Amino acid sequence: MSVEINAVGKACPMPVVLAKQALDRGEADITVLVDNQTAVENLTRLAASQGMEAQSAARGEHFAVRISGERVPAPAPEPACVLPAAGGCTVFIGRDQIGGGSEELGKNLMKMFLYTLAQSEVPPVCLLFMNAGVTLPAGEEAQVIESLQALSGKGCEILVCGTCLNYYGLTERLKVGTVSNMYDIADKLLRASRVVTL
Repeated sequence: MSVEINAVGKACPMPVVLAKQALDRGEADITVLVDNQTAVENLTRLAASQGMEAQSAARGEHFAVRISGERVPAPAPEPACVLPAAGGCTVFIGRDQIGGGSEELGKNLMKMFLYTLAQSEVPPVCLLFMNAGVTLPAGEEAQVIESLQALSGKGCEILVCGTCLNYYGLTERLKVGTVSNMYDIADKLLRASRVVTL
């Protein structure tokens, strides 16, 4: 019998957290009601990470995401920053510029920083974008987008906060990276052996 969880109106990452709590209690068939497409995508990723299937359907103005099947959690990942001797790590970007003072200078510094990362032989394992930082992968600055695409091509995982994209009205304008949620971003930060915050 399917257990139903009403997560309508609950902000990220609550729908994912509530679903995972139900799975951790041993539930093998749950349906989560949510009110936005980002939550549907986050729940679908959660199901995949547990070896389960997710099916979504409209239910009035909302969505019903059913997660079912035999749970086979993925093996624990290796620490995020295990790299060759040259090092590297997870980079958390919570703003669109580096430092205080001049906004113009700060934005140029961020652009140069991302370009420098893209040129490095050992790129970061992961870039995490939140708050005003999401305006970078969803912006119009060609050099920033090219740098992020180059990093992605080198295997750097790029996660972008879906709640933040929604807040700034940029969800449809994301050019590089994966729309993510607080649950996944917090997990990346906690598993990283080193984090650089900008």
